[in-house]
Amino acid sequence: MLEERMGDCWSCIKDQFDNLEKHTQWGIEFVEKYTKFVKERSEIEISYAKQIRNLSKKYQPKKNSKEEEESKYTFCRAFLTTLNELNDYAGQHEVIAENLTSLIITELTRYLQELKTERKSHFHDGRKAQQHIESSWKQLESSKRRFERDCKEADRAQQYFEKMDADINVTKADVEKARQQAQVRHQMASDSKSDYSSYLQKFNQEQTEHYYTIIPNIFQKLQDMEEKRIERLSVCMKTFADVDRQVLPIVGKCLDGMTKAAESIEPKTDSKQVVESYKSGFEPPGDVEFEDYGQAMKRTASETSLSNTKEGKEKPTGKSKGKLWPFIKNKNKSPKQHKEPLSHRLNDFMTSKPKMHCLRSLRRGLSLKLGSGPEDFSHLPPEQRRKKLQGKLDELNKDIQKEMDQRDALTKMKDVYVKNPQMGDPASVDPRLAEISQNIEKLQFEVQKFEGWLAEVEERMPSKSDTHRRSGLYETQNSTTVSNNCAQDRERPLSSPDGSYTEEQNSEVQVKAQPNPTTTAPEFDDEFDDEEVLPTIGTCKALYPFEGHNEGTIAVAEGELLYVIEEDKGDGWTRVRRNEDEEGYVPTSYIEVLLETNAKGAMTYI
Repeated sequence: MLEERMGDCWSCIKDQFDNLEKHTQWGIEFVEKYTKFVKERSEIEISYAKQIRNLSKKYQPKKNSKEEEESKYTFCRAFLTTLNELNDYAGQHEVIAENLTSLIITELTRYLQELKTERKSHFHDGRKAQQHIESSWKQLESSKRRFERDCKEADRAQQYFEKMDADINVTKADVEKARQQAQVRHQMASDSKSDYSSYLQKFNQEQTEHYYTIIPNIFQKLQDMEEKRIERLSVCMKTFADVDRQVLPIVGKCLDGMTKAAESIEPKTDSKQVVESYKSGFEPPGDVEFEDYGQAMKRTASETSLSNTKEGKEKPTGKSKGKLWPFIKNKNKSPKQHKEPLSHRLNDFMTSKPKMHCLRSLRRGLSLKLGSGPEDFSHLPPEQRRKKLQGKLDELNKDIQKEMDQRDALTKMKDVYVKNPQMGDPASVDPRLAEISQNIEKLQFEVQKFEGWLAEVEERMPSKSDTHRRSGLYETQNSTTVSNNCAQDRERPLSSPDGSYTEEQNSEVQVKAQPNPTTTAPEFDDEFDDEEVLPTIGTCKALYPFEGHNEGTIAVAEGELLYVIEEDKGDGWTRVRRNEDEEGYVPTSYIEVLLETNAKGAMTYI
């Protein structure tokens, strides 16, 4: 009944101890082989991820002007997105390798140590039980041989006694001695029989216990150990698949990103970008005159015409550097693409531009003649030069805005320190405010310089509306107020390179130092009474009180509502009106402005 109940257990093969030992050893070796397989798979994933990352890094755009130009095209941006998604895709393979290492390799390595220890313990107990039963068997065999020997000795002694007793020639003493010897042998045989019987009974009990209790228990433990090993392998194989399945959603998103990037490519947009990138702004060349060399008079007239043409070329036509129209040789220059003498250009600027522009153009022209770097991008065609200048102005405007934000924050901090001295020393903020003011002055100087070049380019280009290209920090004077002697009237202050505003008096450039707006306000021209009433473009609310002691400013109280008649042009001042008779400038950082939708730059800002 016991064997029938345990027919599906290893106890039914209790006589196969050596085979089970070999089988369990093979199971451990299989676990080691599977662990090695997963480890090599992990190394492949790491190597693959590394190669993918290197590939993505290799084709990432470098930080140079060429790559920046390429980034304007949709197919280049799509390729960049593909590289970024590919980098994320490589990261998922690294995740696979990490999970394989932590969830399978590490666990199986630890489990192998436990498995080997447990197996060694079980087989140690089994060998000990086998040694014990073998020792009992030897004792039984020894008692059996002794019993057999004693029985034979007893038989021989009995036969010798009977022989001596039948012989009449033997003395009675010899017969008695033979009889006693036979009795001793019989007693020894009887004792050996008892020992043999005892050892036999003991061995049978131990053998029964060995084969039906001890060995089955050991084999049952080995069976449980083997089943746990197989179950652990099953879990690891399932984890092996789940590790890949877990990253599939993210891998799918990476692939979706690549697909979306590919779908975002717009051929027509890229074609338009080619026009924007290479549009020069040059006008097509004029018709080439016919020169009849068949008649001397015509030839002389032609040479005279050519000489007159060259003289005509010396007049400014919108480009200071000579550039050939494509496929046209030097000798057939377009009349509008020439290299004019510096004296003619200077004379033209002096009679048609404000003096500051004249001096700036003169410096630029001299620098080009001397071979210095083209800071004004004069080496580019007009349209490309305009774009470069506008981009530079946008960068400067952002830098100025950052500096102004820092200045406003430090000013508020200083006001807090003044009201609450225990929070800090107000004087500790002054060095930083002075540094920021200097930075703003330098940036405003750069803005004026680049805006002068931009205005020069736009005036020389074919007629286009350029109001949307002008910077918020530069305001050109109306054409009606610009005279031939470079005199320039202002309806509001304009910052100069050193922090002051400039005006033309007696044909000379005079500079007035502009105080820091956070301490004292600048002096404004008292021309409000003579000007036409400006329309309202929005409203504003005073965030802080402003005294307005300087001429041209207006005092406001905290929370007061005013009308905006001229927005901040970049110098930190906004022109407001309280009623028909009271108007002036207030610091932009002291008010919250709400421009009307039909006003320039319709937006709400603080």
